[in-house]
Amino acid sequence: MSPVTAGALQLLALISALALAYRPLGDHMARVYSSEKHYRPEKWIYRAVGANPSAQMRWPAYLRAVLAFSAVGVLFLYALQRFQGVLPGSLGFVSIDPDQAFNTAASFVANTNWQSYYGEQAMGHVVQTGGLAVQNFVSAAVGMAVAVALVRGFSRSRTGELGNFWADLVRGTVRILLPISVVGAVVLVACGVLQNFSGIHEVGQFTGGTQQWNGGAVASQEVIKELGTNGGGYFNANSAHPFENPTPFSNLFEIFLILLIPFALTRTFGRMTGNLRQGYTLLATMAAIWIGFTALMMWTEFAHHGPAPELAGGAMEGKETRFGIGGSSIFAVATTLTSTGAVNSFHSSYTGFGGGITMLGMQLGEIAPGGVGSGLYGMLIMAVVAVFVAGLMVGRTPEYLGRKIGTRQIKLAACYILITPALVLCFTAVALALPTPADSMTNSGAHGFSEILYAYTSGANNNGSAFAGLNADTQWFNTTIGIAMLLGRFLPIVFVLALAGSLAEQRPVPDTAGTLRTDKPLFAGLLAGTILIITGLTYFPALALGPLAEGLAS
Repeated sequence: MSPVTAGALQLLALISALALAYRPLGDHMARVYSSEKHYRPEKWIYRAVGANPSAQMRWPAYLRAVLAFSAVGVLFLYALQRFQGVLPGSLGFVSIDPDQAFNTAASFVANTNWQSYYGEQAMGHVVQTGGLAVQNFVSAAVGMAVAVALVRGFSRSRTGELGNFWADLVRGTVRILLPISVVGAVVLVACGVLQNFSGIHEVGQFTGGTQQWNGGAVASQEVIKELGTNGGGYFNANSAHPFENPTPFSNLFEIFLILLIPFALTRTFGRMTGNLRQGYTLLATMAAIWIGFTALMMWTEFAHHGPAPELAGGAMEGKETRFGIGGSSIFAVATTLTSTGAVNSFHSSYTGFGGGITMLGMQLGEIAPGGVGSGLYGMLIMAVVAVFVAGLMVGRTPEYLGRKIGTRQIKLAACYILITPALVLCFTAVALALPTPADSMTNSGAHGFSEILYAYTSGANNNGSAFAGLNADTQWFNTTIGIAMLLGRFLPIVFVLALAGSLAEQRPVPDTAGTLRTDKPLFAGLLAGTILIITGLTYFPALALGPLAEGLAS
């Protein structure tokens, strides 16, 4: 079987598995977030945090709860790293430096999981399981809660109430993320992923000495890192490491976990708004972009010219032979079109156009299908903009799901769209203008520019994957990328919840003969075009200086 055929079959198998899980999981999540029943373990949690899960919140209260919970998470994870040297189960590792501890705390709380450290050489069992793995769960649950709050904004009227953040947070964790993670962890252990609490030990005799490895609760962290679109690896090699991702089957299963909830949330959206066709329209837009990017990535990596690629059957540099170009390309596109920092190959070694595809995937806003929760609310923001553009073209007041899109709504949507590119481009420009940050670049020219552009694109878009080749473990990059991650996560949430509140206060507008049908293929095409045009106009100059220049020169 040729590598191209193998890659196509993997993609087909993945699509089939996602299609089978789409309806049951989407309906289950709709029932979870619509239920008024509280399970006993959930009541214990509410009592512990002093929350009333039945109290309805307007958007300012919902936002305060999100920010307060996340701020406590940052402080707790920062303190846990700073005191690691005196904690049991630290494996002898010292406490983390202040700038790196801040960067890591901001990263995991913001669902970014950018890592400027070597996991197996820096973090002990307590920090890995009690700090990083916990944030993998709750940061994903926060994103899902915000997405559900926006869905309620479309489905409720004349109230302004968006539900209860604490109930959404706990239910998302207990009823959705935990059960799937338990089953997924068992599958990964069966594939050969580590799950233990062993210390550092020697694994064999090598030329010039011995090699040491430490064990850990890898499978339980690996499953939620993918399911929650987090991405932080237990080991520095991340999902390229055989202890995290040992076989082609585990590789495909991890991609399935990454895409599972973001795609299924479109079904949840349709179910909660009472219009499944609206959910299918968003699904079709997401799927078309994802499949298009995957096909384009495979083409660039398989068809690259040169003696080495022609002998290897494609651009194999930086890719694991057990995954090949097909498995690596699918993984790279799946992670950069979601907010997943996991990598199973060396993105810096991709072709010039291939590296550009990974960057462009993040610059779209990671909405195809996007991160857990963030993908859905990002796509809904773009749908609001697409409806507004259509209204301008035909001279009608834009409406979406029975809600008028007026000045306030479009201003909030515009702020959401502009904040992330502003962070990416401004931080990149400053880093290139100063002498010290540029010293961290391994390469010069277009590829060196891509290293820094990718780093801030990954941070501000809460992706977390690394282009590699850039030494990001410096005070400058730890601090500025940490700031970009926090602002890139929580400023958009402010605008999302404000938009949800304004929509929930409206009286529904009845459909008329002139109402734009947003559940038709025509609108899906308009939505995809709006996404690509806005992203192209925003980032094309920067992409032209980096991956496009490199790709055209090769």
